[in-house]
Amino acid sequence: MCGIAGIVSANTGTCVRDVALAMARAVAHRGPDDEGVMDAVCGDGRYRVALAHRRLSIIDLTSGHQPLGNEDGSVQIVFNGEIYNFEALREQLLALGHRMCTRSDTEVIVHAYEQWGLDCVARLRGMFAFAIWDTQLQRLFLARDRFGKKPLFIASPGAGELLFASEIKAILAHGRVSPEVEPSAIRDYFFYRYVPAPATMFRGIRKLMPGSAAVWQRGELREWRYYSPPDGRPPLAAAPADDIVQDFLSKLDEAVAIRMISDVPFGAFLSGGIDSSAVVALMTRHSSQPVRTFSVGFSDARYSELDYARTIATHFGTDHHELVVSQNDLIEHLPALVRFRDAPVAEPSDIPVYLLSREARRTVKMVLTGEGADEFLGGYPKHAAERFAAWYQMLPRALRRDVLESMANALPFKYRRIKTAMATLGVEDRQWRMARWFGALTREESDGLLVPELASMPAAHSGRAAEAGSGSALRGILYFDQTSWLPDNLLERGDRMTMAASLEARMPFMDHELAAFVSGLPDRWRVHGMQRKYILRQAMRRLIPRAILERPKVGFRVPVSDWFRGPMSEYLRDHLCAGDTRIRDFVRPQALQRVVAEHVDGRQNHEKLLWSMLTLEIWHRQYL
Repeated sequence: MCGIAGIVSANTGTCVRDVALAMARAVAHRGPDDEGVMDAVCGDGRYRVALAHRRLSIIDLTSGHQPLGNEDGSVQIVFNGEIYNFEALREQLLALGHRMCTRSDTEVIVHAYEQWGLDCVARLRGMFAFAIWDTQLQRLFLARDRFGKKPLFIASPGAGELLFASEIKAILAHGRVSPEVEPSAIRDYFFYRYVPAPATMFRGIRKLMPGSAAVWQRGELREWRYYSPPDGRPPLAAAPADDIVQDFLSKLDEAVAIRMISDVPFGAFLSGGIDSSAVVALMTRHSSQPVRTFSVGFSDARYSELDYARTIATHFGTDHHELVVSQNDLIEHLPALVRFRDAPVAEPSDIPVYLLSREARRTVKMVLTGEGADEFLGGYPKHAAERFAAWYQMLPRALRRDVLESMANALPFKYRRIKTAMATLGVEDRQWRMARWFGALTREESDGLLVPELASMPAAHSGRAAEAGSGSALRGILYFDQTSWLPDNLLERGDRMTMAASLEARMPFMDHELAAFVSGLPDRWRVHGMQRKYILRQAMRRLIPRAILERPKVGFRVPVSDWFRGPMSEYLRDHLCAGDTRIRDFVRPQALQRVVAEHVDGRQNHEKLLWSMLTLEIWHRQYL
C-alpha cells in the first residue's frame, strides 16, 4: 500500500523531478517506509515526465523499492495496492520467458504490461492504482481497480501538463494548482452527501473512474472503461446446478485466504456483525496463530456493538483489542480528518475508523474488513424496500404525499427508517430515488434550503441508475451502490482513514470473482422475502454463533443525532449559526436556523443534513 504521484509537463523549465517528489511527500502518511522518484525526457524533447512513490511495505520488504522497472528500465511503474494473484501470474510470466529480480507484486505488473499491453488490467485480481511510463512508446498508462478501492486523481493545470496522485493534497502541492471550489459539486454533495465521480469539490481536479484506464501520449489523454459490475446486466438464464451455498462459501474462503498473504503482522476489524464475523471465522481456518481483532464502540450501549464483537472474539479465540469513542474524540479529530480526506467527511464513522486504525497500527500493518458485503449481497433495508417502489407509486399522488408521507413525517424522532422509506419510495425518478435513500436532501427540499444560485443549478448526478435499467429493482439499486455510493463514499472513507494511520485494509467481499458468482444467482439468494444477505447467512450457519446470525442490524452508527441534541449542540451552533460562517454562501440563513432548531429540540431528525453542513463548513475553513 502506497502513495503515488506524477507529472507530465511541456514546460521545459519545470524541474519535474522536484515537483513529483514534493507531491509524493504531501502523502507521506500513505508510505512512511520508503521514497523513490524517476524522471525522463520524451524522445522529441517536448515533454518531461516524473513518477514518485511513497511506500508502506507489506510484501517483499527488502526489494520492493519503487519506481520499479523491467530489465532494461524502459518500462517504469509506481503502484498503490495489492495484487492477490501475483504469484500465479509470476509463474505464468516466467514460463513465457520473463526474468524477475524481486518477489513483489509490483514487478509482476511491469511484466504483465510487457506481455499483454493495456489489457494487463483484466488479469489483475486485487486493488490497485498505478502509473506506467513506457519509454519506447513514449506513453503514460494510468489504471484504477474495478471497484475503485484505490484512488487516483487527475488534473491538467496548464497546456501540455498532466498531474496525477493518490490524494488531492498531492495535486495541490503543485505550485500552480489553487484550491477553488466547484459550485456544482456543492449542490451534488447536498443530495448525495458525497461528490459522485468523476467530479471532486475542487475545480479542475477529478477522479479517474473505477474500472477505468487512461493513456497520455503526444500531449493527449484518452480514457476508457475496461470493467463494469455484473449487476448492471441481467442475471444468467439459469443458476449454477451445484450446491450454491457451498460454492459461495468456497469462493469467499478463497477470497479471504489470498488476502492473508503478507510479510508483516496483520489482523481484522471486527464489528460483531455478520460481515466482519464471517471474515474472522474464515481467517481462523488459515492462521496457525490467534487472529488479531480490533473493535470500536461507544459508551452508549444503544449504539455500541462491542458485546457482539466480544462474543465472536471469544468464540474464535482471537487476540482481541477494544476502543471506546466519545463525542470529545469527534470534536478533537474532525478538522484533521477533513484534511486527510480532502473533502467534507461524509460519514461520522470516519472518526472511529481512523481511531481504530491508529490503535491497530500499534501491532499490525494490515487488516481485513467486511466492507462491501452490504453493497454486493443486499444488506441494507433499502435493498428490500426498493422492490416496492413501483407498487407504491401506483397509489394516487395525493394519498401518498398528503396522507401517508405526512403521517410518516409526524412520527417521533426514533422512527427514522420508516420516515426515510416513506419519503423515498414516492420519488418517481429512479436516479433521484437512488440518491435519496442515503442522501441528505430531495430536490424539493433543496429549493427551500439552498441559496437560489445553487437551487437552480442542474445537478450533475452520476447516471448510474440509468445504466442498470435492464435488470430487477434489486440489481438496479445494487449497481448504483457498487458504482457510486461505495467507491465515492465508503471506499474513500476506508482508504483515507486507514492510510492516515499508515494501515492497509483488504476487503474479501469485494473480490471481483466472488461478485461475478453472486451476480449470476437469482435475486432471492441475496434478498429472500425481507431477509437480507440471505446466502451469507446460510453459509455462516455452521460457523458463527446463532446470536450473531439472528441479531438485528445495527450498522456502524455514531450517535451524532443524540450528541447534536446534547453535548455537541453548542459546537454545532458555533460552526453553523455564527454570523461569519462559510455555510451561509450555500444555505439560506433562516432555513439553516430552522433545521438546527428542529433537531436540537427533538422535533425532527436532521442528523445527515446537519453533519453534511458541519463538515462542509470545516472543509471551507481548512482549504479556502
